[in-house]
Amino acid sequence: MTLGALAVVSLLAFQASGAQDRAGGPRPTVAATTSGPAASVTPSASPTPTVPALPTTSGAGTRVVYSVGSHYVWLVDPKKNPQVVAAFAVTPGSVEPTPGSYPVYSRTASTTGTDGRQIEHVVRFAQQNGVVFGFSAPVDGASPTADPKAKTGGIRSTRQDGQLLWDFAPTGTKVIVVA
Repeated sequence: MTLGALAVVSLLAFQASGAQDRAGGPRPTVAATTSGPAASVTPSASPTPTVPALPTTSGAGTRVVYSVGSHYVWLVDPKKNPQVVAAFAVTPGSVEPTPGSYPVYSRTASTTGTDGRQIEHVVRFAQQNGVVFGFSAPVDGASPTADPKAKTGGIRSTRQDGQLLWDFAPTGTKVIVVA
């Protein structure tokens, strides 16, 4: 009977992980307990990251907001409810852009970054002192720390978040950089 219950629990856990894979979400941790007459499945609690509030100095209209202080990005569309359609953490380059308002001026689907990594969904918005600033996602999914000796303005996200930003910010979209 215990073996049968474990088989059922294993099948349910396998099906649940497959459904999560298709949905693109994280896999839940499933623990089987056999202390009672029948096995039960208990998902473990995972911490949910706290998204900082959209900065009050982020402007108006449809825009991408990047905080150099919190290294967070918000995609804002005032025609939607809620207005913040996505928010996510990013990894900055070794140089940060000056706070201000910039238009997206260039996009590239796939290229090599200034750090030599293959990147995708490149959305460029500023050039300052010879450094190009833009959002991108590393194809290999890694988020290494920027080399402080090299001047890089690539602001890296996950591939999933990079796709969201790419879809949201065509050429001309405002990027608001806040402190």
